[in-house]
Amino acid sequence: MPYSFSKKAALAASIVGTLLLTGCPDNDKKSTPDQPEPPAPTPVVTFDYKVTVTNLTPEQPLSPIAVVLHNSDTPLFVAGETASDALELLAEAGDNSGLETAEGVTEFFSAEAPTGPGQREVIDITLNEDQLNNVSVLSMLVNTNDAFTGVSNFNLSSLESGQKVTFRANVYDSGTEANTEAKGTIPGPADQGQGFDAERDDVDRVYIHSGVISKEDGLSDSVLFAKHRFDNPAMSVVIERTN
Repeated sequence: MPYSFSKKAALAASIVGTLLLTGCPDNDKKSTPDQPEPPAPTPVVTFDYKVTVTNLTPEQPLSPIAVVLHNSDTPLFVAGETASDALELLAEAGDNSGLETAEGVTEFFSAEAPTGPGQREVIDITLNEDQLNNVSVLSMLVNTNDAFTGVSNFNLSSLESGQKVTFRANVYDSGTEANTEAKGTIPGPADQGQGFDAERDDVDRVYIHSGVISKEDGLSDSVLFAKHRFDNPAMSVVIERTN
């Protein structure tokens, strides 16, 4: 006797065949939720300063101006205290390179050339908030044995945008080299001598410089003349926050 499917049985068989041909849905795939946009980076806040130095002496070139940021508890010089090796190198040879790695120094800027009498040097610096610190500005009077002038330990963060402060810098003796004014000991154009000598033969403490004697005033071995004398202040320093 012939065998036949009922209509329901035929429909069920058709559905099963279709599923076998097309495959079952992949239940392992899961939809990924939309990821939130990452927060925008915080913009870096910068502070711009202009340091303007003017040489006020009649005939004393200033070695390349150094603008040095450092911690407040590590000043680059203190009157009455012993000069560091970096300060000795600056004060005797006009070489400011040692200041860059001196204790407590965080940022270092330097002019490229000496600043002549009556001339002006401008150094622009840009700092972020983490770099704000105290600042000192230093230079050697190169027609001397070890005279330097400078502004010490000013707090940059005290300046508001558009504010400026003016200093008149005195001349100091590093106390590391006797003021003989002798030939071969002056690094400036008056002698073009050696300048730096690691041996210290003076009082070994920083003090206000007593000035140049010169050949014309009775120091017969001096290579300096009356035109090389100086009074305080030796340089003007203007620090301005420009942004």
